[in-house]
Amino acid sequence: MTRWRRLDSIWALWPTQPIGLVEMVGGSYLAASPQLSYRRLLEALADHNLAIHAWGYVPGLDHQAQATEAWRDFRRCRQQLEARVGAVSPSLRLGHSLGCKLHLLAPDGGRNSCSLVALSFNNFTADRSIPMLRQLAPKLGIHTEYSPSPNETLRLIREQYHQPHNLLVRFGEDNLDQSDSLLQCLKQRVDDDSQQLQLAGDHLTPASMGLRQNLLGDWADDAGRARRMQRLVETILRWLKTSAT
Repeated sequence: MTRWRRLDSIWALWPTQPIGLVEMVGGSYLAASPQLSYRRLLEALADHNLAIHAWGYVPGLDHQAQATEAWRDFRRCRQQLEARVGAVSPSLRLGHSLGCKLHLLAPDGGRNSCSLVALSFNNFTADRSIPMLRQLAPKLGIHTEYSPSPNETLRLIREQYHQPHNLLVRFGEDNLDQSDSLLQCLKQRVDDDSQQLQLAGDHLTPASMGLRQNLLGDWADDAGRARRMQRLVETILRWLKTSAT
C-alpha cells in the first residue's frame, strides 16, 4: 500500500500511475484526521489505483469559508499531483455528513469534477449540531447559526451548484440523514441527474479504521461491518465509472 503523506491540510495517497482522483471531505470531528477516521474506506479506494486527497479540518460556524478553503487546498494539491504524474481524471468528490455540505458549497459549483457522492448528508442548525450551544445561547442572550444557515444552504445549492451527477447514499439505520431534502433541492435544477441509494448501515458506516483487524487479524473483524464497507466501496467505484463515461 502506498503510504499516506501530508501536504498542508490534505492527507494524500498517491499510486504510481493513478487512473482517477477522489477528493474527500469528512464529517464534523471525524475529519480532523481523515487518514485515520476513514482509513478503511479510503485505502480500499486507493487499492483500485485511485489517488486520494482527504481534507483535514475542525468544523467552525462559517461553512462557506471552510468550503472555499477546502476547494483551494484540493486545487493546490491536485496541481502537485499532476506535476508529478501528469493529468489525472476522472475526479470524484466524496463527502460524509457535514463534508457533503462543504463540497456542495464549493466556489466552482462542482464544475471541476465528474460527480459527487454524498454519504449521509445532513444540514442541521447549529444548536442541533452543538448541544452545548443550545444550552448556553439563551443564557447569554445570543443567537448563533451556521453561515450559510440550513435554509440558505439549500437555496445556494439550487442556484449555484451546477454538477448534475450526484449520488446520495443514505444508510438504513441513520437517524441523522437528510438526503431526502437534498434530493428534492437538486431535482429543482434544470438537467439534474441526481440519484439516491439506500444501503445497510448507520451514520458511522463510512468511518472505520479497521484497527481490530490490523491488530488481531481477520478473525477479529466485524463481518457485518466489513461487508457494509465493501458494498460502499463497490457503490462508489461503480458510480465513478458511470459518471466518467
